[in-house]
Amino acid sequence: MKAISFDVSIPRYLLGKSLGGLTSAVTFGALSGLRLKEMPEPVLPGPDWVRLEVLAAGICGTDLSTLTFGASPAMEPFGSFPTVLGHEILATVLEVGPQVRGVEVGQRVTVDPLVSCAVRGIEHGAMCPSCRQGRPATCAQAGEEGPILLPGGPLAPGVTIGFHRDLPGGWGELMVAHESQLFPVPDDLPDNTAVLMEPLSISLHAVLGSPPSASDPVLVIGSGPIAMGAVWALRATGFEGTLLAQAKRFKEGHLALALGATEVVRPGSEAREALIDTGAKAYTPLVGPEVYAGGGFPLIFDCVGSRDSLEQALRYAAPRARIVMLGCSGQLRKVDLTFLWARELDVMGYFGYGVERWRGEERHTFEITRELLVATEASVGRMVTHVFPLTQYRDALKAASDRRSSGAMKVVLLPGV
Repeated sequence: MKAISFDVSIPRYLLGKSLGGLTSAVTFGALSGLRLKEMPEPVLPGPDWVRLEVLAAGICGTDLSTLTFGASPAMEPFGSFPTVLGHEILATVLEVGPQVRGVEVGQRVTVDPLVSCAVRGIEHGAMCPSCRQGRPATCAQAGEEGPILLPGGPLAPGVTIGFHRDLPGGWGELMVAHESQLFPVPDDLPDNTAVLMEPLSISLHAVLGSPPSASDPVLVIGSGPIAMGAVWALRATGFEGTLLAQAKRFKEGHLALALGATEVVRPGSEAREALIDTGAKAYTPLVGPEVYAGGGFPLIFDCVGSRDSLEQALRYAAPRARIVMLGCSGQLRKVDLTFLWARELDVMGYFGYGVERWRGEERHTFEITRELLVATEASVGRMVTHVFPLTQYRDALKAASDRRSSGAMKVVLLPGV
């Protein structure tokens, strides 16, 4: 099968860190660890596994930070390389193992890429506490080999498909997944919507974990799919209050309005005026940027994860506000955390998805996302702005990494084209 393989080495890491900002050749090109090549077709690891033909796979900010070595090394022990990247996956079922009951050959499915204890082949009694609760994003055994035996040995460590040596992701023609990771796609969801199931579920997981109060305004910081997903998820779950979206470009702003934002502001003076409108007063310290007291936002979703976005969230937060971290922040230098303690803020991070409490039942986030997409008929598919065949992956990565020039929001690869 054709697939895009990515390998990591110390020389490539040093080259990427030193020259990655100057030329894409060391991150996406000839000097990188990224190659489109013929690879062996993956085999079913067990009777409850499924072989898939990939229809579409998104390019995520996490993929880009991995390729550019911009991510914190803290998560490195919970992946294994070389790997086929791609964890936002829409696929068709090609083959099912003899014990599979939940899906059938020919069905379109989306893939929960998290590798749980069950996926590793660990018996229920030996599963970690997170996996017993249906929260594999925090699996305690992600850094260990699994009991499942493959032709090359035991299943390699890894927290998610796409960052796993033995479980190729969506940037290839074929892949395998455990039955528990698959969710059928209804016929009335087009491909451009269904391929967004994974990032939308991240946003929904955060909204369900930190729901807004009915009467309090909410601020969503960010212009990407996770931010747009947060706007959609807030409205889809029934929030009717003031929802302010901060987006850099008019195109993203129009989409945020279409998904339910009350108002859109641009970073800088427009966002500042929106803060003042909450009743906040500005004060100028002897040195440094102005600070605020009174007013503020009781709930803020930081969907960027940069130093600037986190500091804005801390400064714009009301006393005892909640700040939801969705931007995969890593190593942020010289972040001023004064308001974290001075305003007694509650900062909560979210990663992945799993079993949620929803309308009196326990449901997987993907199932709830699927249900709400059908019910709301929201235009989330507009997030997919660029589509490329697998052979043009370098052009796709350039478009995804330089959104200002390309105008891209979500870039998708089509392995079968």
